[in-house]
Amino acid sequence: MGAPRLTPPSSSTRGDGLDAGRLVTAVEAAVTYYRDQLAHADGPRAYLVGRGLGVLVEREWPWRVGYAPPGWRSLTRHLRALGFGDDELVGAGLSNRTGAGRLIDVFRDRIVFPVRDPAGHAVAFLGRAGPGTGDGVPKYINSPTTAIYDKGRLLFGMAEQQERLDARWTPVLVEGPADVLAVWLSYSRSRGPGAVALAPCGTMLTGHQAAMLRELPGAADGIVAAFDADSAGRAAVDRAWQLLREPQAPGPLLVAEFAADADPADLLRRSNGRAQLRAALQRRARPMLDVVVDHRLARLVERHPRLLEDIDGRCAAVRALVPLLYEAASSDEAVRVGRRIVELTAVGVDTVAIAALTRLVCALNRT
Repeated sequence: MGAPRLTPPSSSTRGDGLDAGRLVTAVEAAVTYYRDQLAHADGPRAYLVGRGLGVLVEREWPWRVGYAPPGWRSLTRHLRALGFGDDELVGAGLSNRTGAGRLIDVFRDRIVFPVRDPAGHAVAFLGRAGPGTGDGVPKYINSPTTAIYDKGRLLFGMAEQQERLDARWTPVLVEGPADVLAVWLSYSRSRGPGAVALAPCGTMLTGHQAAMLRELPGAADGIVAAFDADSAGRAAVDRAWQLLREPQAPGPLLVAEFAADADPADLLRRSNGRAQLRAALQRRARPMLDVVVDHRLARLVERHPRLLEDIDGRCAAVRALVPLLYEAASSDEAVRVGRRIVELTAVGVDTVAIAALTRLVCALNRT
């Protein structure tokens, strides 16, 4: 894919007195500057190659990944020389004002991934800490909210992968830009339908982003969540379930589960990692509601380690899990989830059925 086809940005600036077209032009100029800096940054280039992302160094489009150098005002000075004013640099989210009123760059010593709006314009960045950065430095930072960028209303990777999305490839929700790129590369030689990864822009999944995912052409055949196998990843799956199923999921909601050291970006570096990643996304994904049931029980057991040791505890677990039966998209799914609860809690089917009926009666009595 080459340069995206762009439509002119709106001149609306939400009342801040700045021209949106100028802000977009400033961000695009920053993309070019950061890209040029990557060509001379040995450490970041070696890091990308070591992560299996060397193609991003060799090829500019479609991602235009770059590097923000460590100087306090490198980008600010460059863009001032191009004629951009201080208010425009701050308004575009590229510079910050210090207490003394001086401008400093928002991104310093970071590998930067441009974030594009639906028209293909770069409007912000996700910045990954450079190799060798000391402890205490956030791994990722993202551009602040501006007149042209609301991080809760965009998904990283949509503009760059529009052809795959239009071809009804399966949408995959991942945690960050490295995972998006890992999935993209895993299908770089694919001629048939595959999976296309998208990520929230440095924040939890929002309702607007969930709606964007539901509306994608490939969502009718399913949406897959692929997160790290840690507490944050489990919470992200649970949140995705709640947001993607409302008001109605367009197709199956699934989860591709990974070992603790094998998220999409990590798999890319392994021998045969691309094939492993494709298999995890398309052949070994589990129903998302089943995974949510597992997560809810795991949290209960973490709080009450002896919960499943006697019948009272197992029945309490059943009562906590039964509400998920009513989140099933079909009667077949509800039956499958009921069987999963029986398996996890080691109770009889009748115990789960009684708990489900009791909950239903209580709900009817409240109406």
